[in-house]
Amino acid sequence: MKYPKDLMNEVLFTRKQIVARAKELAKAIKKDYENKPLTIVCTLKGAVFFFTDLMRYIDNDCNIEFMKASSYIGNTTTSSGQVKLTKIMDFEIKNRDILIVEDIVDTGYTCQEMINFFQENGCNSVKICTLLNKPSRRKVDVDIAYVGFEISDKFVIGYGLDYNEIYRNIPLVGVINPKYIK
Repeated sequence: MKYPKDLMNEVLFTRKQIVARAKELAKAIKKDYENKPLTIVCTLKGAVFFFTDLMRYIDNDCNIEFMKASSYIGNTTTSSGQVKLTKIMDFEIKNRDILIVEDIVDTGYTCQEMINFFQENGCNSVKICTLLNKPSRRKVDVDIAYVGFEISDKFVIGYGLDYNEIYRNIPLVGVINPKYIK
């Protein structure tokens, strides 16, 4: 893959590490939802890579859905605090167990908004699974049932995570060099 050699100040997690962790999380999810119908919701666009890895190792009966949720607007590296839920697909929520798969949880605003949406629409339960957890930036308290990796307060890209809609396709997670932030 071609990108500037100095695009990242630091590589945090390789694809191999992420896939290994996805297998571990899938094992826990399979156990927790054994004999329960599960709807796994991928948040677009960032969680797609992690979601795909995770789904390869969950062989329980489940269905998958997609929704878009964001609190980042434009070429910023901080949350606006205003969450937009869009592209909510038409799927059955009532009496379902919902697992939301996220790329990163930082402020918690997006997760809280999604949890509220599913609870208000009659789900049995709703839990969060995230590739990355950034608790130092948390503004609202959200329970995260399944965490891939915990990170410090750094702006990361790759493996679905973007800066201004680019760098999602880098096959690892790393800290962006500030010189590439406009």
